[in-house]
Amino acid sequence: MLGEGQAVYGVTTGFGSLQSVRIADDQLSELQLNIVRSHAVGVGEALPIDVTRGMMVLLAASLSRGHSGVRVEIVEALIALLNRNVTPVVPSRGSVGASGDLAPLAHLACVLIGEGEAITASGVRMAGADALRAIGVAPVVLGPKEGLALLNGTHMMTAIGVLAVTDAERLYTAAQVAAAMSVDALLGSSAPFDPRLHALRNRPQQQAVAARLLELMDGSTMRESHADCERVQDAYTLRCIPQVLGAIGEALTYVEQAIEPEYGAVTDNPLLFVEDGDVVSGGNFHGQPLSLPLDMLTIAVQELAAFSERRIYRLMDGRSGDPHALPPFLIANPGTKSGLMIAQYMAASLVAEGAVLSHPAGVGSLPTSAGQEDFNLMGATAGLQAMQVLALARRVVAVELVAAAQGFDLRRPLRSGELLEVEYEKVRALSPPLIEDRSQGAEFEAIAEAISAGVFG
Repeated sequence: MLGEGQAVYGVTTGFGSLQSVRIADDQLSELQLNIVRSHAVGVGEALPIDVTRGMMVLLAASLSRGHSGVRVEIVEALIALLNRNVTPVVPSRGSVGASGDLAPLAHLACVLIGEGEAITASGVRMAGADALRAIGVAPVVLGPKEGLALLNGTHMMTAIGVLAVTDAERLYTAAQVAAAMSVDALLGSSAPFDPRLHALRNRPQQQAVAARLLELMDGSTMRESHADCERVQDAYTLRCIPQVLGAIGEALTYVEQAIEPEYGAVTDNPLLFVEDGDVVSGGNFHGQPLSLPLDMLTIAVQELAAFSERRIYRLMDGRSGDPHALPPFLIANPGTKSGLMIAQYMAASLVAEGAVLSHPAGVGSLPTSAGQEDFNLMGATAGLQAMQVLALARRVVAVELVAAAQGFDLRRPLRSGELLEVEYEKVRALSPPLIEDRSQGAEFEAIAEAISAGVFG
């Protein structure tokens, strides 16, 4: 395909701003080996195993489409690692998300060539060469273009995005359960969820949330107990649940639709078009299509957490003069007992941390490679922030679930609807009723893990 003496970026030339340096034929393999070694400069804690395995799947799929100029042996080596549960150790920091996820993918590629580190199926961390030997896979010897093809691409950003969207959707489902439980425990009105009201705004996600809340609360004797009370309107965090969570749902839909095309994409550079005899340099590795949605995901999840925390506060404030108020901090005989007081503090601290992490990473472009790569959108950073904020938000919603369940206990013998009582039992399986003060940190963590597993809803 290449004409004699033809300059092809990363094949017969150097990389980045070294693109004008021509490489002799007898140094082409050395060039590919050196790019893997020189780019493996990531730092920080390792990416979660599921993220790294997602990167491997996406990388193998991209290379297999026949536009990257690699041999089938490269794809087979990746698949062998996946099938035998050998996962490269990939530091989480080091990608600017524009010329692909270069540093993270270089650490992944190091294991293919018998270098770097890997984690085996039994969880043992060892040298990459030893991990390959243990599963009977020989290190690959890189040919022209193969090192570059392994390093270019959006595979870290995409892997994080795929997993983060799944986590966010499970959190979104659990948040609707928690919100409905809080409304019932606070004796809130269901009138704001009237489908006629939401039809007038013409937003399907808002309508879906309102319908879900009514479904969850159906048959509640708590709701029936205050049908004729003097209260005219509830606070926004009760009354506007469909509007707020509906908007968050719209954001999550956008994120999912923005990330999905990457599953079938080829995102390295340059790309080969064998049928035309062409090698074309371009920018399919650029992270802009992922950075924006990942930033949006972080902001949406942060809003969800902040919204949840305000209901936690309302469940505990024990408003004096309100005959329907729950006991302060959701504990009988408050004073000698603090109940869930500090759980709200903890939730507030998580929301504050999430607010800092929700600054959009993509607005902070910094140039690299002596200005050759002059607009980088930090999509990997956006993905890392999304994972962190998701972890914080799950814990906030976990606190709301526990607080609302405690509200249910304090409203007995009144009961919620059949569906919400099932959700209440899920909470109580992990966090028993609070009668005497105790440490509940491990209980909140257990419920956050259950949210991540899709237990609620």
